[in-house]
Amino acid sequence: MGQGTMDVSFYDLGVDPGLVRTLEKQGITEPFEVQREAIPDSMLGHDICCRAPTGSGKTLAFGLPLISRTPRADPEFPTALILSPTRELAEQICSVLTPLAATFDLEVLPIYGGVPYGRQRKALSRGVDIVVACPGRLLDLLENGALSLEDVGAVVLDEADRMADMGFMEPVCDILDRCAPNRQTVLFSATLDDEVGDLVDKYLHNPVTIEVGPKEISMESMEHFFWLMKNSMKIGIAAEAIRKCGKVIVFCRTRKGVDRVGNELVDDGISVATLHGGLDQKQRDRAMAKFVEGRCMALIATDVAARGIDVSGINCVIHYDPPENGKAYKHRSGRTARAGAKGSVISLVQSPQKKMCNTIQKEVGIFVKFSPPDFNDLPKYDVEYIPAPPRKQKPRKPRRNTRRSRFHNKSSRRQDDRKSKRKSKSRRGNSRR
Repeated sequence: MGQGTMDVSFYDLGVDPGLVRTLEKQGITEPFEVQREAIPDSMLGHDICCRAPTGSGKTLAFGLPLISRTPRADPEFPTALILSPTRELAEQICSVLTPLAATFDLEVLPIYGGVPYGRQRKALSRGVDIVVACPGRLLDLLENGALSLEDVGAVVLDEADRMADMGFMEPVCDILDRCAPNRQTVLFSATLDDEVGDLVDKYLHNPVTIEVGPKEISMESMEHFFWLMKNSMKIGIAAEAIRKCGKVIVFCRTRKGVDRVGNELVDDGISVATLHGGLDQKQRDRAMAKFVEGRCMALIATDVAARGIDVSGINCVIHYDPPENGKAYKHRSGRTARAGAKGSVISLVQSPQKKMCNTIQKEVGIFVKFSPPDFNDLPKYDVEYIPAPPRKQKPRKPRRNTRRSRFHNKSSRRQDDRKSKRKSKSRRGNSRR
């Protein structure tokens, strides 16, 4: 572009003045690199294949052209579709696009599992223009005749690599086959290899290819610690690391692990939120809001939160349980050290897990010695301590104990004695008559 990229405005990129004004009201005036690169071609209706990391501003990069080009829809026949791997990401996309879509009087609807079908069917029958959906629930609704995709003239695949990891490639292909054949297809992904590459070859026509940021999450912007300890020490070490670092995500392998670690940290006086696939949508939304708004110090999560959640200011990631492999280590660790900030990554390692962690280090391309925990090694963070709210005391239920049982036996005997005395008196009275 002829002028310095910093001087380019959304208006210069061809974004509608009404949308530019809505962005300005939100304090957004300068486009990010991915927006400068993707918006002009997307506005022209070209297919786009973009490699960009989470947190690079891609929602506006695909959202602004999509809103500009989406016609009003008939009931049950949406005209634009965004596919997302997780319900958290679907909600995030909706929260960004809904106020912008209102500028053109367009309706945006999130569709994902874990919420009643009825509400989604009702909204579709009233008429929705832009659907933001997870593949599984969308296919369920399609099979049940709740909507048709034949009018969809623009499809966005967000975090395509994550959808491939989660086994969604077949459903995604099925969904794309049901959209208008002459549609525009826009794909965003952190990587463009393997199944994502096959998807691009099959479904994108002469796409404009855009690459933004480093090819992978940079491990160099983080400090990595592999602390050796017994299992019994892990909760105390995690609690102290949270107090030292402030805003932290703690990753556990299982839902039960998340709940247990969350409860134990609360018992240690630390305010936390828990997030895993066993929670319903309201519970997940509440947990995320609590963490994002700074009403707790730590988010305890399974790997469901490792992707698609873009929260700024996370100082540290704790691998309470080791990740499955190097790829999962990168995705988890990538929640910290975002947008040029520094971050710490702490792995709590038991002796039998050393071999597995060595393999992960090789896959990731780092070499860190295993050492006992030392909090002096951690960078200094500006931390606001948020204590856990006091737990509600359950009312005490009376319990019978063995010492008191003798008393109960006596009292019952006394009652029997009284009854027998009353009976004998009544007999005497009768005999006098």
